[in-house]
Amino acid sequence: METNEITRQILDSAIVVHKIMGPGLLESIYEVCLKKELELRGLKVESQVPIPVMYKGEVLSKEFKVDLLVENEVIIELKAVETMLPVFDAQIISYLKLTNKKVGLLINFNVHLLKNGYKRFVNNF
Repeated sequence: METNEITRQILDSAIVVHKIMGPGLLESIYEVCLKKELELRGLKVESQVPIPVMYKGEVLSKEFKVDLLVENEVIIELKAVETMLPVFDAQIISYLKLTNKKVGLLINFNVHLLKNGYKRFVNNF
């Protein structure tokens, strides 16, 4: 499946989850619901995917966790916050660089309309 089609399916799934669950829940609830919705559409989804931290060529004992990885191609970082902060953009950009993935989506479920709660990021390699 092409990356644009994967992201389209992800955003459509997020809209479905938002319509059913509404805003105001914990991020972890949206994560399991979105994972289920994507799996129902036949997409391969991994949750809480560890990303090792490398420093000067050495893997350190800490790691980052990607909320969802779809088709081993698109990173999804989920939020359920009142205000989106610039640090959230930096977070997903860092995840894209650390994993060498091309596309990431930052989705905030704590909005009235989900179309106002997502951003698409592209890793420029």
